[in-house]
This record gives sequence, structure tokens and C-alpha cells, in this order.
Amino acid sequence: MIRHLVLFKLNDGVRRDEPRVVAGARAFEELKGVIPELEFWECAWNITERPIAYDYAINSAVADGDALKRYLEHPAHQAAAEQWREFATWVIADYEI
Repeated sequence: MIRHLVLFKLNDGVRRDEPRVVAGARAFEELKGVIPELEFWECAWNITERPIAYDYAINSAVADGDALKRYLEHPAHQAAAEQWREFATWVIADYEI
């Protein structure tokens, strides 16, 4: 199994309550149950305000590398990620569990 972690940092001046950001978060929330490769899925806003903290996180798991590839290429995932490109940057980590 592979754990897929993503941490998003909103660009300077972007607020969580902006309509495009709210829509972006909703797009990720709605992936649960849509992409069959996802065996585990959770996403949420960070609740701390430390300077090094990221703003939004995705914690998910898939069966293997092929499933991860299918998830990443899935049109619903691509559409959600595309929204975030407008207002955030992110880092990822994929590791076997």
C-alpha cells in the first residue's frame, strides 16, 4: 500500500474564504468515493497558525504504484488539482506502508 500525502500553501494574499479557494477545497472533499483507487481519503484545513505550517492537507492511500498513477491521472483529480494551481503551491510525499 502507498500513502500519498499532499500539503498545500496558499499564495501570499490568498484567503481561505475566497470563493475560488472554497471551491478548490470542495473539489478535493468530493473525490472521496469518486475515484475507485482511493482506499483511504481525508482532507482538511490546518488548524494551527505556526509560520512553517501549511494551510491544507490531503492524506490518502492506494494499493500500489499502478493505482497511484491511475488516481493521479483520473479526470476528477486533475480538475481539482488544476483549481489549486491558481492560488497555492504544494509538496507531496509518497511512501509504502
